[in-house]
Amino acid sequence: MQVNSEQIPAEDVTNQPQPTQAQGARRSKARSAVVGLSAGDLEKAAALRRMKRLALSLLIVMAVIFLFAFALQKQYPWLEYVRAAAEGGMVGALADWFAVTALFRYPMGLKIPHTAIIPRRKDQIGESLSDFVESNFLSQEVVQDKLVSIDIARKAGTWLSAPGGAERVAKEGGAVIRGAFTVLNDDDVQAVIEGLVRKHLLTPPWGPPVGRMAERIFADGHHHKLVDLLVDRAADWVDANHNTVNRLVSDRSPVWVPTFVDGMVGDKVYVELLKFVRAVQNDPNHQVRQSIDSYLTDLAQDLQHDPAMIERAEAIKAQILGDPEVRELASRTWGTVKTALLTAVDDPDSELSQRFKGAVRDFGSRLVNDDELAGKVNAWIGDAAGYLVNTYRSDIAGVISDTVARWDAEETSQKIELQVGKDLQYIRINGTVVGALAGLLIFTVAHLLFG
Repeated sequence: MQVNSEQIPAEDVTNQPQPTQAQGARRSKARSAVVGLSAGDLEKAAALRRMKRLALSLLIVMAVIFLFAFALQKQYPWLEYVRAAAEGGMVGALADWFAVTALFRYPMGLKIPHTAIIPRRKDQIGESLSDFVESNFLSQEVVQDKLVSIDIARKAGTWLSAPGGAERVAKEGGAVIRGAFTVLNDDDVQAVIEGLVRKHLLTPPWGPPVGRMAERIFADGHHHKLVDLLVDRAADWVDANHNTVNRLVSDRSPVWVPTFVDGMVGDKVYVELLKFVRAVQNDPNHQVRQSIDSYLTDLAQDLQHDPAMIERAEAIKAQILGDPEVRELASRTWGTVKTALLTAVDDPDSELSQRFKGAVRDFGSRLVNDDELAGKVNAWIGDAAGYLVNTYRSDIAGVISDTVARWDAEETSQKIELQVGKDLQYIRINGTVVGALAGLLIFTVAHLLFG
């Protein structure tokens, strides 16, 4: 009887001859492969070795029983039944050993057809497994049904509304913000902001959009309050500056005009000016107000359609937002945002942090109590997951076949054997027991029939 020495752990082989150079190289490679295993895989490897020892021990026991029964069966005829059982047990053990070994390697190193199935066909196995996962697990119906049964919205809402949920979200969000600010370069961000300002604020002409917006404002009469404010301020100024009006009249009158005449003219101008301003103030339909409305309406039209006015608007824009001003605006904007966010995330009691936590808790409570909102969120998640599965199912499943394809043939065999090898050793054990019973039964039937 020959047993593959590679199937017997090194610690179980006694009185064996020294391995050849090729065998030593193979064993060294196997030991180096084991070194890279995780703790869980090492435990599985130890369990596999124990099961192999047990299966081998049963085979050896059957062989010993067979030898003794075969040698003594003439003196003790009843040992023929024992010999038949032991013989069947050896046959079953060897047959199942061959079947199990053929999955992972060549039995005894002999390249028998249809053996070493996993190392030879690992790529096909990976592709079949990938197709199986894609067809049976990565389908929109399966994913959506699973998400519906989980009710993610309410589970997430329960966690977010719990005391530690919002704090955890705020803490993780703060870590993300700090990490982002650490990675981002201030000059680069300012350059991006400056580019956005130039693209969306400076490059488009201001005249037409400002004119359209002003036209809607003037048409709805929203500018009347501003006109009222200006008229009220003008009336208050005239009312409080009698002496200023008199001085302006005196300064502009000829030197030969007597002073008392300047005073009389100044008083008259002040009274008339005050009456005029009061009239504009008290009369919503005053001619001045109508003139202002007409002027503003024409201005809105000119900003949209008059090339000269549009050009003037562009000149004003260039004066207000030149290169230095844009760069300063970008720098100031980024600095303000960065400082405010860092201050807020570093202080859990800051107003921004408290508002954020409150918003998270409120959203979580709504997810729990608002059936309509929870249903919408679950539907969004289901639709998003279904889209991802339908779009990327082949790519996701392809990870399996690509990973298996990158594995070494022996590594693949080792990984699979660690996962299922222990259970496969029960096949050897069962084969030994079933073979023994089958041998005993066959011999008993034959002896009863033929004597």
